[in-house]
Formats: sequence, structure tokens, C-alpha cells
Amino acid sequence: MDEQNPKRERRVRYKGTHPKAFKEKYKELQPEQYADDVEKVKQQGRTPAGMHRSICVNEIMEFLQIVPGQTGMDATLGYGGHSLEMLKCLVPGGRLFATDVDPFELPRTQERLQALGFGPDILFVRQMNFSHIDKIAEEAGPLNFVLADLGVSSMQIDNPDRGFSFKIKGPLDLRLNPKSGKSAADLLKKISYDHLEELFAVYSDEPYSELIARAITSKIKQGKKIETTTQLQETIAETLQYLSEDSRKEETKKACQRCFQALRIEVNNEFGVLEDFLEKLPFALAPGGRVAILSFHSGEDRRVKKSFQNFFREGIYSEVASDPIRPTTEESNTNPRARSAKLRWAIKA
Repeated sequence: MDEQNPKRERRVRYKGTHPKAFKEKYKELQPEQYADDVEKVKQQGRTPAGMHRSICVNEIMEFLQIVPGQTGMDATLGYGGHSLEMLKCLVPGGRLFATDVDPFELPRTQERLQALGFGPDILFVRQMNFSHIDKIAEEAGPLNFVLADLGVSSMQIDNPDRGFSFKIKGPLDLRLNPKSGKSAADLLKKISYDHLEELFAVYSDEPYSELIARAITSKIKQGKKIETTTQLQETIAETLQYLSEDSRKEETKKACQRCFQALRIEVNNEFGVLEDFLEKLPFALAPGGRVAILSFHSGEDRRVKKSFQNFFREGIYSEVASDPIRPTTEESNTNPRARSAKLRWAIKA
């Protein structure tokens, strides 16, 4: 009788209005079932777990000037917020080619967009690095517009299994595609002090690069493990313990942000990929084609600005942004992750 009528287990009670563990936030992770709860989270200036809030949408769409029938590319599909707005403008007869390297989020985003009516007749999703824009152009023909959002998506940051945040315990991974390449933990096992110090100094302008790199490599040599986000965070905190009490907490937080950023850039070869993309970009655009690039730190923005200016001087771009567009104060207040964003644009001659 018990086997025929097994006891039904009740769902674990939602832990307060702000549950801390990622998997406990089941209301946020199921927006289709808890739309009101998700909307409340957004109104509080937070990003619901497992979701991403696209940045500078109005500014991007105003610049791209997409019309029905055009062909374009979303180089970093992510959660699909930007793509959704572009797809709306392309109907009827347009085509959007979208790329992303994340093997987990890519199919979820494609499924969401298909459920909204954007199927394979208009949306062409490819799991590949956006540095292969030349291959997209070979398939699609000259592109009327291109968008590249260089930020890490919120659903990647918030998921502890991905290891992007020092605030929650998880494997020290940091790969955008966890099925390819080496994780940050693997990198630290073999990296030299000089190389690590250079990464921190060059990729994230870390003022404590020498001390932190020395502490990490010394631990590894002693046979100690730095394989989780928490272990790396604790190592950085221990290294900066000598700072005065009134500045220690904030300095440690900033150092963690910078060091995690530097490791992420190295693990994913982000600067190399971006430079390849920027070099091929103008030759994938149709005459008059428009490109908008959203960056989130100085290393990215500097490369975008330099490439745009070089091609402008050569006459390949007819116009480029003289200054970056920044998110509005209202957007920055309601979505803190927008605060560091810079939007630059260019138009093909």
C-alpha cells in the first residue's frame, strides 16, 4: 500500500524574502511561475537569481537604427535581453545571428526567445566565440549591425557552480565555457609568481599585486590548496590583514574583485579574443553598417577605443564615438551592475 501511495514531500519553505543560497531562490529561478515576486526584486534594484538585466538598451537601439529585413549579429547572446529588442525590430524578413560560448545558458536563452515567437526563420544561434565574426559574415553576408556586450552575465555571476563571485563558495572555475580549457584553480597550481603578479597588475591594476601574488604562489608551493572561491578570498583577506581596521574591509573587497577579474580574463583569453574580433569586425559590416560595444573595465574600453580610432583614421569607419555613452543615473540606481558600463559605437564607411 505504501509503495502504491508514496508519501508526498512538501517543498522546502521559501526562506524569508531574501534567501541567501542560490538554489533556495526558487521563486526567482522560476519567473514564469512567480512573476510578481521577480518584479519586486527588480524594483528593489536587484537582479533576480538566474536572470540578467540588459544595460543601455535604449541607447543601443537608438544608435543601431534597426529596420525590418536587415541582417545583424548579437556577438554575446547571454540572457537575450538585447537580442529580444533587436528581433522585434527585424520583423518581417530580418535575420539575427547570435553567438555565445556558454553551453549551459545558450540553449536556455534560445528556448526563451523561441517561446516568444522568434524561431529558426529569424534567429540563428551559434555556439562559438565572437572572435569568429568572419565565419558569421560568410554565412550571413555583410552585416547591417553588430552588438557586443562584453560583460559577464548576472546568471553566470550568481550561480556558485560557475565560480565567478568571491561572495559565495564554489569551485574556482571562472570559465565562460566550463567544458573547454583550464579553470582558474588549474591555472594557479602551475603559475609562477612573476606571471601572476603581472596578471594582477596589468589586467586589473591591482595595487597589492606583489603581495597577493606572493601569498598565493607561496601557499601552492607549500602544498596548500586554492581550489574554491572562498579559499582565494581568504588568502587575499589574510594578505591584507596588515591594513588599518577602518580601510581593511573595503580594500579587501576591491582587491578580490580585481583579482577575480584578472584571473577570469586570463582563463578565457578575453583580451586576445576581443582583439581578434575588433580586427575582423569592420570587414564583416556592410557599407553604413553600425556596431555598438558595451565594455565594463578600462582594459576592454581602451582596446575598443583604439581599434575604432585606428580604422577611422584609415577611412574604414566613417564615424566613431568621440566619448563613451554612460548609463543614466536612473539605470545605475536601479541596476548597480550598470555603473561601470561604457558604450562606444562606430559606422562603416
